[in-house]
Amino acid sequence: MARKTLVIAESKEGQCRHVSFEAIAAAKQLADGGEVVAVLCGDQVEAFGPILGYYGADRVLIVENEQLKSYTPDGYKQALMQVISSEQPKAIVMGHTAMGKDLSAGLAARLDCGLVSDITDLEIGDKPLFIRPIYSGKAFEKKRINSEMLFVTLRPNNIAALEKDETREVTIEVFDVVVKDLRTIVKDIVKKTTTGVDLSEAKVIVSGGRGVKNAEGFKPLQELADVLGGAVGASRAACDAGYCDYSLQIGQTGKVVTPDLYIACGISGAIQHLAGMSNSKVIVAINKDPEANIFNIADYGIVGDLFEVVPRLTQHFKEVLQQA
Repeated sequence: MARKTLVIAESKEGQCRHVSFEAIAAAKQLADGGEVVAVLCGDQVEAFGPILGYYGADRVLIVENEQLKSYTPDGYKQALMQVISSEQPKAIVMGHTAMGKDLSAGLAARLDCGLVSDITDLEIGDKPLFIRPIYSGKAFEKKRINSEMLFVTLRPNNIAALEKDETREVTIEVFDVVVKDLRTIVKDIVKKTTTGVDLSEAKVIVSGGRGVKNAEGFKPLQELADVLGGAVGASRAACDAGYCDYSLQIGQTGKVVTPDLYIACGISGAIQHLAGMSNSKVIVAINKDPEANIFNIADYGIVGDLFEVVPRLTQHFKEVLQQA
């Protein structure tokens, strides 16, 4: 059954987030032949319109307003409710990001529609089924939305984006909104992490645990991540010990990631950490303890000192990539 589907796209640090392209791919399935409309809110984001079209959007709505320069729940809900009221979509898709988690629940409540969050796959039909992990990734459940409108958030790195086609022609429209009476105003943003690959969307993650011993111990991990074009993560134990900022934490109380390659260095494999990374496509564990729990879920295991193993891996990858 064809259904008009709205994709709420995101931009960050001057780039369109990759999960938005994945959301368009999921929306194409959900639309089942219907129109896929991407909407992007912000200030000076019109340049992203064609890119969303290259990845499959049939039409792009640009919502520019100085009140939307920084994300606030009030501002974005006001703007998007005006878009939804005008477009009348049958389904809405967005990324399960920090913004997506915050925004989707409020929008679904206002729309009085069902919401399935953190989906990793979907089965299309007259009443689509949405698949999401439960019990910290130990099992999966299938959910069906009974309301007239469907609303889902998509976990990054699970549904592949469509191949970029720069020959696609897409209609780009500017959608004017009224944003007022904001209860929250962002004055300034202070970042604790360095710029680089977004951890939640990274295809390669090199993660450190208590075994890195101190903040300096993350340097060889960062070097390996840089060579592989990836990001650095951490276990809660490493964050609690003060080795790194909590923004790098992966686990049940941190970020949930599903990269193509996850390299765990000096991580014992506590259940709380496994909940955040166990669905990675390939897991490599490096640990001095051959009985460490992380080896039970690893595809490849290296028993050894990470300070000897990681630099060797870095050097080897450099040589291989230079030859490629």
